[in-house]
Amino acid sequence: MANHKITVPMLNANEPEATLVEILAKDGQKVEVGQILMTIETTKAAADVEAEHSGFFRPIALAGTVLQVGSLLAYITDEAAEALPEVEIQVEPTPPSNVSTSMRITEPAKQLAAQLGVSLEEMPADRLVTESVVRAIAGGKNVQNKPVDHTKIILYGAGGHAKAILEMIIAAGQYQVVAVLDDDPAQENRTILGYPVSGGGELLDKLRSQGIGIAANGVGGIINLAVRRKIFERILAAGFTIPAIIHPRATIEASAKVADGVQVFANAYIGTDVVLERMCMVNTGAIVSHDCEIGEMTHIAPGAMLAGGVRIGKNVLLGMGVTTAIGISIGEGCRIGNGAILLADVPAKTIIPAGKVWNNEFGGK
Repeated sequence: MANHKITVPMLNANEPEATLVEILAKDGQKVEVGQILMTIETTKAAADVEAEHSGFFRPIALAGTVLQVGSLLAYITDEAAEALPEVEIQVEPTPPSNVSTSMRITEPAKQLAAQLGVSLEEMPADRLVTESVVRAIAGGKNVQNKPVDHTKIILYGAGGHAKAILEMIIAAGQYQVVAVLDDDPAQENRTILGYPVSGGGELLDKLRSQGIGIAANGVGGIINLAVRRKIFERILAAGFTIPAIIHPRATIEASAKVADGVQVFANAYIGTDVVLERMCMVNTGAIVSHDCEIGEMTHIAPGAMLAGGVRIGKNVLLGMGVTTAIGISIGEGCRIGNGAILLADVPAKTIIPAGKVWNNEFGGK
């Protein structure tokens, strides 16, 4: 058995401490490498803490506490109930130096609130108020009070997936792209398909205040769906709506139900009475036959072929060229490799290697 420590990283060389803002995984939860577990914040920066090992998440620190760089946040263990070394656990959150003593709000959040016109009276008193909380409050106010120009859209992301989405938006002709955003500093001062990258997510509030209230997610998240989900959440928190983006060469039957944030690529087919849940993606040339249900955030890769009545849970990656038998179910969080053949139900969180046959008799063959 092994215990892998998760400690407070240094975000700012001039600040030896950070606030543990939020814990995103549950005690004892099975986690994978790259999964976002916690959010920490200093007066200058915020960051996600990711799992560097697969195993079971065992948090030690409490949300709202201030910890020195290098302090223990959590363990990743090999077993869910594995005994942990004795540690001193801080049971009462301590207001950090960047948090107002009259209410628990970080200094960056206070500055953002002033910028967005959010008063302290609107802040919740039962939690630590961070920038994301302020954005959510401001976003709600924006939705209520700011008119939306329904002809304009922003694209969040500037990589390969973003280029494909940008082409889809242009081809559909419904929206005018007014800004491309990306948080990677390497993307600054470059263009994609002739559109300049204006900056990162820090511009969302400004763009929303200008009456732009529609956005598209240009992050594919094929390696880590948590990254894609985070972009969706940040867009929504800023008060934007996220429409379905559908290539004009995709075929979608009239009885199909397509939720917000869905992306359907060229030459994909969506059959009769299909249900596409929020933020799922059906990529180029994929076939989703009649009566299928595709869960939230699931990605159907190019060339996949789903027979009728297939049920797929949320957060599934179905690889290129995968084929399925009629009426099977694929559980939440599965990863199905390219070219796999699925002849039977697949339990949640199953990983099936590329080219394998999955059936009742052998499980994986």
